[in-house]
Amino acid sequence: MSTDETGPAGSVPGRLEREAVGNGTSPPAGAAPGSGSPVIPYRFPDTTPLGEIVERFGALDPGVSTGVEVRVAGRVLAHRPQGRLAFSTLADWTGSLQLFAGAGFTEDFGELVRSRVGDWIGAEGEVVTTKRGELSIRVARWSLLARAARGFGDKWHGVQDPDARYRHREVDLWANEGPRAALLARSRVVSTLRRHLEGRGFVEVETPILHPLPGGATARPFVTHHNALRSDLYLRIAPELYLKRLVVGGFERVFELGRVFRNEGLSPRHNPEFTMLECYQAYADYRDMMELVEQLVAAAAVAVVGGTALSYQGRSLDLTPPWRRATMAELVGEAHGCTIHLEDRPHLESLARGAGIPVRGEWGSGKLLLELYEKTVEGTLWDPVHVCDYPAEVSPLARPHRSEPGLVERFESIVAGRELVNAFSELGDPEIQRRNFEAQAAARAAGDDEAMLVDEDYLFALEHGLPPAGGLGLGVDRLVMLLTDTANIREVIAFPTLRPLGP
Repeated sequence: MSTDETGPAGSVPGRLEREAVGNGTSPPAGAAPGSGSPVIPYRFPDTTPLGEIVERFGALDPGVSTGVEVRVAGRVLAHRPQGRLAFSTLADWTGSLQLFAGAGFTEDFGELVRSRVGDWIGAEGEVVTTKRGELSIRVARWSLLARAARGFGDKWHGVQDPDARYRHREVDLWANEGPRAALLARSRVVSTLRRHLEGRGFVEVETPILHPLPGGATARPFVTHHNALRSDLYLRIAPELYLKRLVVGGFERVFELGRVFRNEGLSPRHNPEFTMLECYQAYADYRDMMELVEQLVAAAAVAVVGGTALSYQGRSLDLTPPWRRATMAELVGEAHGCTIHLEDRPHLESLARGAGIPVRGEWGSGKLLLELYEKTVEGTLWDPVHVCDYPAEVSPLARPHRSEPGLVERFESIVAGRELVNAFSELGDPEIQRRNFEAQAAARAAGDDEAMLVDEDYLFALEHGLPPAGGLGLGVDRLVMLLTDTANIREVIAFPTLRPLGP
């Protein structure tokens, strides 16, 4: 059986049966008795995703009537009344499809013609293709589900102003294709990370977001005040110290996926609140964490792009394990054409000054090496690499290196010039940890507001024994950026932090 743009002759289908509003059902569009306003149903169940309809019927020839009745719902993104016919583009989160309505076969056709771009509607009808081959739903009955009080305009060209896009994400998601795809990809990444860890025997836990002391990373915290306790609290900058206390308590493999908060500036790679995966494994070291990082990232890449080879910002990128492993000293030496020795502070200072790095007198050789690496090397590392063996001076929570004095067993995984992961062989010696905390506290007292304080509760836990363990922190937002070919972190966060409007 075939149809054309005007539809076959015949009687108008009966109206949807009205059911009691108290039952939460779906009365049709039209005026409520005596009100002059459309009846908005409380629910519109049993709809078929538009993407499924397109996938099933997308290859039909022109002028075909399938005999298949469907019930759909979504937002009208385009509306083209043409006399006794009307064509609308309906979209849901799976795709879009044309609605084909006519005065001769669509109930409340006049009301449908008066609907606006941006309105939410539900519709029932047969899946057909028009004479021009456009897959459509031939609308028999429909309901207004929500009126768009703010007009979308006659044709949607997209919103280009970045501030408007991020500030009104609910509009951006309809106006532009990229944000919806990025957020759906983010969901797949988080789900994949969770499933992969659970498959390895890790248990997901939740730890406090309000901390009595800032700790777990070197960063400036957000401070709040608890009125009942009459004390300041800090939004967590990392869950690390609580997770390791769980390892002390016998949880041998734990992870947490959640928000952390750092009181720092905004940039294409930084948002004050972001999502971190942290996990800790007893009886493991930083080498085990390197393998785990590679497997987690590869699994996420397969989930989003279908493989571990991809393109990022116009350059090819291969995330296939294993990744290169190189020490920080090796990489700095390669960049500057020399051999780096941690104990040779004058040489490190000379290199730093030559690179335009302002050197502070209190910096040790470890801090100088880190500054050289971060300012002259890190941004040049494109292919995945585990940068290993950090100076102990800048790594207060990592275990001393088993064979290299002055270094710790720490690595950062760098991909496309940016840090993706920070990981350690975890420091379990409470005496060394206390000395490191005290050094951090002294730096804080001297003006370093990113340094840690002495956490007596954590030291108390360590005194009960932390088994050999490896731990890692992975920036979920940055991983999603890589896998969606996105240069700005705000694109992969549903509601990024923005500067306030007005005074």
